[in-house]
Amino acid sequence: MKAAETIHIAAFYHFGPVPSHSLERLAERLENAGVDRGLKGLIIFASEGMNGTVAGRDRTSVLAWLNLASETLGFPDFQPKWSEANDWPFRKFKIRLREEIVTLGKPEVQPLPPKSTTHLSPEEWNRTMEQDDCVVLDTRNWYETRIGTFKGAIDPKLNEFHEFDEYLEASDLPREKKVLIFCTGGIRCEKAIVEMKSHGFENVFQLDGGILNYLEKFPNRNFEGECFVFDNRVAVDQELKPSVQYTLCPHCGQPADQVLTCLHCDGEAKVCVTCVDERDRNTCSKNCANHHRLAPNKKGRGQGRNYRFLSTTRRPPGSD
Repeated sequence: MKAAETIHIAAFYHFGPVPSHSLERLAERLENAGVDRGLKGLIIFASEGMNGTVAGRDRTSVLAWLNLASETLGFPDFQPKWSEANDWPFRKFKIRLREEIVTLGKPEVQPLPPKSTTHLSPEEWNRTMEQDDCVVLDTRNWYETRIGTFKGAIDPKLNEFHEFDEYLEASDLPREKKVLIFCTGGIRCEKAIVEMKSHGFENVFQLDGGILNYLEKFPNRNFEGECFVFDNRVAVDQELKPSVQYTLCPHCGQPADQVLTCLHCDGEAKVCVTCVDERDRNTCSKNCANHHRLAPNKKGRGQGRNYRFLSTTRRPPGSD
C-alpha cells in the first residue's frame, strides 16, 4: 500500500504598504512562482498587505515561496503557523486582489505597531485567562465559533467581520475590564483591537498568532472543540490535524457533522445543524435535494456526496 502523502501547510499574514499601482503585476509574478513550485493555496493581496495559506509537498518549497514574497514586497520574513494534512487543502494556487486583507469594511483602520504590548503569547494568554478578572471575546463568525472556542468566551454571533463595529456599539461589554480577543490566526484581531480602542476599550489584548498558535503549544487546555479553517480541511483538531468530525454541508457550505440517510438515494451523508432541520435538505447533495422535491416518493441512485472542497457559499481567507 502506498504511504499517505504529507502536505505541509503554512498560514501567514503581514500588514505593510504596497503601491496600489503595482498590485496586479506583483500578484501575477508571485502567482506564477507558486504554480511553478507545485504549490497550492489561496492568498488575499491588497495595498495594506498580504494574508493567506500556502501548501506544498515539502516545507522547503513553501518557505522558498514565502521568502520570495516577503523579499519582493519588502516585508520582513513571514512567521507562518504550520500544520500538516494527507491531502491538498486547495485545488490550485491563486492570489486574489482585494481592498483589505481582512474585511472590516474600513480600509483606513490599520493595526498597531508589530511589537505592540497588546499581543499576548499563548503562555501569557493562559495566565491572564486563568488568574485575572477579564472578558474573553471571540471575534470570528458564528459558524466558526459554533464548532470550537475558548472556555467562557463571548460569541458576538457575527455573520461577517464588518458587523463588528455595530456589535461594539450595541454591546454592554464592560469598558473598565481587561478584554482578551482572539481569532483563527491573529489577523482579524489586528484590526479588531484598533476598532475596540476607538470605542473606548483601553485595556484590550489579543492572542498573538491566534488559535493556531495556541493549539501548537497548548492542545486540550483552554480551547474547546475544533478550529475552523477556510480551506478543504474545514477545521483542524486540537493537534492541528484535519478534522475527521466535520465535512462541508452540501447545501450551505457550513461545517457539517449531523449524520443522516439521504431521502432520495439512501446514501449516508453529513449536513450542518441548521440544514438538518429542513426536511428537503436531509439529502446528500443539492442534486438529490432537487430530485426529492420533484418526486418525494421516488428513490434514485446516489447523486453526490459530501465534498470537502470549497463550495460557492464559502468565503476565502481574509474575507471573513
